[in-house]
Amino acid sequence: MLTPKRLFLATAVALTLTANWAQAQDNTFKIGLILPMTGQQASTGRQIEAAVRLYMAQNGDTVAGKKIQLIIKDDAATPDQSKRLAQDLVVNEKVNVLGGFGVTPAALAAAPIATQSKTPLVVMAAATSSITDASPYIVRTSFTLPQVSVSLADWAPKNGIKKVVTLVSDYGPGIDAEKFFNQRLTFNGGQVVESLRVPLRGPDFAPFLQKVRDIKPDALFVFVPSGAGAAVMKQFLERGMDKAGIRLIGTGDVTDDDQLNDMGDGALGVVTSHHYSASHPSAMNKKFVEAFQKANKGMRPNFMAVGGYDGMRVIYEALRASAKGAAMPTGDALLASMKGQIFESPRGQIFIDAQTRDIVQNVYLRKVEKKDGQLYNVEFDVIKDVKDPGKTR
Repeated sequence: MLTPKRLFLATAVALTLTANWAQAQDNTFKIGLILPMTGQQASTGRQIEAAVRLYMAQNGDTVAGKKIQLIIKDDAATPDQSKRLAQDLVVNEKVNVLGGFGVTPAALAAAPIATQSKTPLVVMAAATSSITDASPYIVRTSFTLPQVSVSLADWAPKNGIKKVVTLVSDYGPGIDAEKFFNQRLTFNGGQVVESLRVPLRGPDFAPFLQKVRDIKPDALFVFVPSGAGAAVMKQFLERGMDKAGIRLIGTGDVTDDDQLNDMGDGALGVVTSHHYSASHPSAMNKKFVEAFQKANKGMRPNFMAVGGYDGMRVIYEALRASAKGAAMPTGDALLASMKGQIFESPRGQIFIDAQTRDIVQNVYLRKVEKKDGQLYNVEFDVIKDVKDPGKTR
């Protein structure tokens, strides 16, 4: 039986342990990433997770005295699952920031939860223009389809491409790509003779490509999500469309760095516009690619990886800027510190527009070339500081 003195001491120890545990819990800054780790978009999840872990390995897991805890959830790019996971992360895990979001429907499904809970949500992949309009707490570090589509529509007519068929996946980003490419190409004197949309789930490109072959345009403009480009390339070549004089052009998703080497020499000469290539010649990118490949058994980083890497940078710097002593910063304080960030990324200098919370960045025109026995998207022109054209309408 405990004496009063021993009982007092035991109680004091218990209270001290509880207080220490609570303080440790309060000192943990939680980042909840919702990513497609399985299913059609699994390559997106794999690339972003690898980049996030690389950033943490390089920059440590303590910021402003707060211990960083990463919680990754697989939504298989299913919006209902994305919403449920976001709610669980906010309510039960009490995360300070949400991030990831491989496809537009996932980001849109989680947006109301970010708004209601005042939790910053960093979109590292999804690229429909309207995403940042869905919640005042959304910040984007990836890109938008209008950014990259308009740049290619400016290039095409100057390079012998007047008559084009567009082929896009039938969801938000594809519709954005189709709309902004078509508008700008027409403005520049080109002609869109047919606009084709392919189902997002279980796409079969064969009948659409056969239709394009029958039309015989100067070029086929393509947008498909990351991971689907290899299938388009394979079927394009199988139908001899390149030999028929039809050029393949598109956004950088088509010649995704993650898959490009597997596409073979048939991809040589394909011109795309995008915000990142693993062959971007800056010193920072060379270090990034080398470190990424070393940490991931030779896997080459793609544009999804750089969205995740920069997304972590935005979160880390927001925490550093908004942390005041022992207290954890509020969602509003974190959001305010995310807005207006400007820094050098492996893709070049980027800027988070304080008004739109969207990314402003360079867009590069690239051609698939062989370097050191491997295929790369080699940049040959740049349009600097491109804002999302979808935000200027």
